[in-house]
Amino acid sequence: MSGGIARGRLAEERKQWRKNHPHGFVAKPETLQDGSVNLLLWHCIIPGKSGTDWEGGFYPLTMQFSEEYPSKPPKCKFPQNFFHPNVYPSGTVCLSILNEDSDWRPAITVKQILVGIQDLLDQPNPLDPAQTEGYHMFIQDPAEYKRKVRQQAKQYPAAV
Repeated sequence: MSGGIARGRLAEERKQWRKNHPHGFVAKPETLQDGSVNLLLWHCIIPGKSGTDWEGGFYPLTMQFSEEYPSKPPKCKFPQNFFHPNVYPSGTVCLSILNEDSDWRPAITVKQILVGIQDLLDQPNPLDPAQTEGYHMFIQDPAEYKRKVRQQAKQYPAAV
């Protein structure tokens, strides 16, 4: 019956999100061909923070929840080969609040996860690298790293 808990919690989070979410962010469950909603897979957009090299980008992210949510965190993924020191080549985000063995708590909400990932974009954690290229460039060639981030922002314009 734990699946009921996950879906109930996600339905409630969806309702709260619709009432109040950060400007520029998108988070909605997948709509299936028959019009029903898959609450376990959310399609999200994270805007780059203004005043950072990420500004102007609207980054697509999927959140895959399991039937064990909120006991277990969702898997959050950017597109494959997304450039960031804390994003694996598969697109999976490496962030302590998404790790059940680290800082994950069942009280963490979809909104907190998305804002946390937005913060991570501009403030990578060099102590927990997930990709070689992004990590080395961030550490060894900050100017080239910034250039590559700004270039990537252009690849994800606002969906008008």
